[in-house]
Amino acid sequence: MTDLLLIGIGTGNPDHLTTEARRAIAEADLILLPEKGAGKSDLADLRRQIIAEVTDCPPPIATFEMPERDPELPYLQRVEAWHDMIADRWTTCLAEYAEARRVALLVWGDPSLYDSTLRIAARLSPRPKIRVIPGITSLQALTAAHVIPLNTLGGPVTVTTGRRLRDQGWPKGAETIVVMLDGGCAFQTLDPSDLWIWWGAYLGMEEQILCAGPLAEVGEDIIDRRAAARAAHGWIMDTYLLRRGTSGLD
Repeated sequence: MTDLLLIGIGTGNPDHLTTEARRAIAEADLILLPEKGAGKSDLADLRRQIIAEVTDCPPPIATFEMPERDPELPYLQRVEAWHDMIADRWTTCLAEYAEARRVALLVWGDPSLYDSTLRIAARLSPRPKIRVIPGITSLQALTAAHVIPLNTLGGPVTVTTGRRLRDQGWPKGAETIVVMLDGGCAFQTLDPSDLWIWWGAYLGMEEQILCAGPLAEVGEDIIDRRAAARAAHGWIMDTYLLRRGTSGLD
């Protein structure tokens, strides 16, 4: 049976890898590496740099092209179909390297948090033995970069998506929310009064960008900086934390 190692690699900084993650990469028989086209080649290059730093004798790398989502389908159906296509491409790679017993996938952040790698792995047949090596999440990198706690004293935290924030507004009863997968700056749909935001892009990387302050004062700046960075790099990974009526340390 194939062991499929889902390795959290943090936010692109090799220093974020745990000792367990480094060992798992070095001991893998094969690494599956997604390629997302010329405009996002940086992402594949970063994975290759991490592999090269971890071991002087890197395992074979099997690349596969990430499929495109069908924009004509409803959102959930679109994502399910996309996951099916990715699983098919993994299956093709695994069949080509049938002798590989320990196959690794390097996952941005951690495989548990708004990442579909586990759901895709569950589609494989025959199903491999799946092992997760946890990694630093963008939430940890964001709060560390801004030097703030994730929660208020004894307070809850809600993690949500840009889509839900835009469609449903501020989550009922929430004190602090962390917003992920937001390609449209959904905070624009909120009343900015009494809201603080801590935003970060390319967290942990040399290109890291940070911005924080009252949403009414810094919201437009974040929108402009995000658009400029995405145009410059061809891609962007960012997240932000919102909290009511506080400078972050309450």
